[in-house]
Amino acid sequence: MKKLIFTGLTAAVLLSSCSSQKSETAGTEQTVEMTEAQEEAQAFLDQYSQTYQQLYTKSAEAEWTSNTKIVEGDTTNAAATRRANEAFAAFSGSAENIEMARNMLDKKDQLTPLQVKQFDAILYAGANNPQIIPDVVKARIKAETEQTEKLYGFDYRIYEKSVSTNDIDNILKSETDIRKRLDAWNASKEVGPNLKEGLLDLRQLRNKTVQSLGYDDYFTYQASDYGMTRGEMMNLMQQINQELRPLYSELHTYARYELAKKYGVKEVPDYLPAHWVPNRWGQDWSAMVNVEGIDLDAALHPKGAEWQVKQAERFYTSMGFPELPQTFYTKSSLYPLPADANYKKNNHASAWHMNLQDDVRCLMSVEPNAEWYETTHHELGHIYYYMTYTNPDVPVLLRGGANRAYHEAVGSLLGLAAMQKPFLAELNLIDKNTKTDDVQTLLKEALSYVVFIPFSSGVMSEWEHDFYAKDLPADQLNKRWWELTKKYQGIVPPSNRGENYLDAATKTHINDDAAQYYDYAMSYVILFQLHDHIAKNILKQDPHATNYYGSKEVGSFLRDIMYPGASADWRQMLKEKTGEELSARAMVDYFQPLMDYLQEQNKGRKYTL
Repeated sequence: MKKLIFTGLTAAVLLSSCSSQKSETAGTEQTVEMTEAQEEAQAFLDQYSQTYQQLYTKSAEAEWTSNTKIVEGDTTNAAATRRANEAFAAFSGSAENIEMARNMLDKKDQLTPLQVKQFDAILYAGANNPQIIPDVVKARIKAETEQTEKLYGFDYRIYEKSVSTNDIDNILKSETDIRKRLDAWNASKEVGPNLKEGLLDLRQLRNKTVQSLGYDDYFTYQASDYGMTRGEMMNLMQQINQELRPLYSELHTYARYELAKKYGVKEVPDYLPAHWVPNRWGQDWSAMVNVEGIDLDAALHPKGAEWQVKQAERFYTSMGFPELPQTFYTKSSLYPLPADANYKKNNHASAWHMNLQDDVRCLMSVEPNAEWYETTHHELGHIYYYMTYTNPDVPVLLRGGANRAYHEAVGSLLGLAAMQKPFLAELNLIDKNTKTDDVQTLLKEALSYVVFIPFSSGVMSEWEHDFYAKDLPADQLNKRWWELTKKYQGIVPPSNRGENYLDAATKTHINDDAAQYYDYAMSYVILFQLHDHIAKNILKQDPHATNYYGSKEVGSFLRDIMYPGASADWRQMLKEKTGEELSARAMVDYFQPLMDYLQEQNKGRKYTL
């Protein structure tokens, strides 16, 4: 999965100080007279936003450098990042700004809804960096910077040879020798022990920062960004998981028997050994299936990595979005480092809104293959989301998605659309007359999208919930991780994994994007709701075989969702655009045709979930 790095408080363009402002309806030019209270509020918001944007930009630039040039033993970047983040934290968490926001919200009935949203955003940001405990905030920034360097600067090795995470991923996707698979899987987990002390320190510091402004713990704080309590969020995760559990049980049974056959193992295990599945965390098994007639790796390889990025841009422009700014290409880090590079970079794909205005970048390591083809479309979804809500109607402090999951939903939606057969034929990546097995195509998609739900809504969400909200003991971290992995994913470790390991910490988000992984589960639900609506009501096409390419109407639909940023109510927007509340209904319906096939394949097989 791809997650936005450095979202902080997703913010916006500056509003000029004046005695009138644009109406609440995005896209209109109507102005309304302000009351005295609104003028006072706007004057503060204008001043705050200007300083916020400047400090945010400096912090983003420092973070970018720390993530794109990691030199072992060199602390220069870490020190610069720490200083920039401390300045940003000192401002956003200042007691004066927090107090002012509270005072303004005491009379929120006199303010405009847009102003109230901005003051709420100021308080939310302040709780992450409260300067009533400045030493704790500084210590947390230092700890987070050091943890990032340990994570992304780690030297992965197989048979004493340095390898990249791309190398490990490729082995797990294609290798049939069980021993080689195990060696690669073990290598992927070696970074964990180095991160344990730092993660325990970060738990204490993250909880302390938000507790100073009344939150129970860091998980509760992050969930509150959705207007939900911790309990409400976990109940929603259980609901999503349960709605997709019958299909996941079929996929799990199918995978156990098919992989046993593939690896020449006669006795089918009750639970999947972790090194059997084609992903380091078991969150995506789609590499198990190759759809006959569709060989994207072969089609993409001669085109090269740059073509993939440019083609993803063409996808968006075909729907009416503007071209990317030239600075996207000159400032982004899009491709793997040369083999002889004397430094490393963050290997996790991400999209960045550097100055909350016109500087947008991607950090990727694009290679000419199907996975990176989908990833480039996904990441540019984030980029175009940034560009679309960078408009005069959206103030600095509301330049983000309608909620965090919306950003991921848009990225994943366009990633899904870019992989469907009619779209691939449009690009001549497959012959339009190629006969393909629709059931196998759907199976491949389910092994990506459905398989991800128990990992995101179950394993990750519950582990981080227990870690932050229940103060999970330090001598039970790995035990709890594998309990949840077995319960939700039906996956077990190849051998005993004691507390000398910390396999949870090998997942990057646990370290640098903490207590938010439910964003992804929600994003999948939202993406299928959006896709279902686009296919049936705009394109009038089968949701399993769409082609968004060149559809200005689809572009307009997406732009209407993206344009208001965080100034829109996310629940109201979803209901207005799709006609229904948040629900896994569309996702379950999409994969329903697969159930009959799987039940037929699994006849006589033992179910263990």
